[in-house]
Amino acid sequence: MDPVRNPYAPGAGQRPPELAGRSKQLDAFDVVLERIARGRPERSVVLTGLRGVGKTVLLNHLRSAAISRKWGTGKIEARPDQDLRRPLSSALHMAVREIAVAHRDPERVDQFLGVLKSFALRASADKGMRDKWQPGIDAPALKGRADTGDIEIDLVELLLDAASLARDVGVGIAIFIDEMQDLAAEDISAICGACHELSQDAAPLIVVGAGLPHLPAVLSASKSYSERLFSYHRIDRLDRASADRALIAPAEREDVEYTSEALDALYEAADGYPYFVQAYGKATWDLAADSPITVDDVRVAAPTAEDELAVGFFGSRYERATPAEREYMRAMADLSGDDGPVSTSKIAVELGRKPASLSPARDGLIKKGLIYSAERGSIGFTVPHFGRYLRAQAD
Repeated sequence: MDPVRNPYAPGAGQRPPELAGRSKQLDAFDVVLERIARGRPERSVVLTGLRGVGKTVLLNHLRSAAISRKWGTGKIEARPDQDLRRPLSSALHMAVREIAVAHRDPERVDQFLGVLKSFALRASADKGMRDKWQPGIDAPALKGRADTGDIEIDLVELLLDAASLARDVGVGIAIFIDEMQDLAAEDISAICGACHELSQDAAPLIVVGAGLPHLPAVLSASKSYSERLFSYHRIDRLDRASADRALIAPAEREDVEYTSEALDALYEAADGYPYFVQAYGKATWDLAADSPITVDDVRVAAPTAEDELAVGFFGSRYERATPAEREYMRAMADLSGDDGPVSTSKIAVELGRKPASLSPARDGLIKKGLIYSAERGSIGFTVPHFGRYLRAQAD
């Protein structure tokens, strides 16, 4: 069939043609937005799940929902060893610019921008002239607010001021943070502290974070009360009906159909993971002769989809690992027939090593986002079917 008309979109964070199976999270976020609009206190939101389940896509949809209500929004992607002040300043600057046009007091807006600039400049205050950085805010820095150098104190003051500005306009502000688990420990603590203050004040500002399955544990390690600060949503694979809808709805708009046997085969191949659904759907469309798409089309296209996943989804991650880290992951794969979490002690036994000697490899893989601490004493792959991929490579 015509590849130009192919509706499927396998890509990092790319919006699929049909967002299936996420109505529960979308409806819950609408309630959050409405409650805040009515001046009621509400918790910030955290999405967690493996890679490829559509966290970034859902995060972007939630942002669109906030924008549709005239909220100010900004988004950042956390990175290891990155200072939070710079990206957060840019995101909040964008959010405030979106609501500033409706504010009746330009001087009050400029005053906040001055506070924001002071907060941002603390990111480079001790780095010397060679690394001097300007945040691009057209207002003079206002001293004495959100500029102590203590990120937790400064962030609380900054976000409360931003919320007050939004309250003047009768809207809210939402800051979206992708890969939230990669924030530094002090930045996680600061966000938790700020969210606590915002919730107590019923302030119209929320943080919406997305991250790997161990993100709740990261938050809990920072603040013991974090489980009460956020509304947690675990994003998982699609059920059969939702996976079918993700394939059928876009195809119907192109006057293309699937046989029931083809849908059976596609669900078995993709296992309900949204990224895989798009990958197998795209490959099958490109290789199918005409409508309806049959099970034979799926079988012919499956190797193409698997080859693309092996290179772009699995292989690119595997190549980032050191030899010692690859050995650690292969041991995980051998021990995990269903790709579930594996005991770290069993990995040590498998490799004939003492657990302490494997800590550098384990910590390096966690930092690279390839594995995560599923629970005390166990480790899991962040990428679905990664163990299956490694076992196939060994064969």
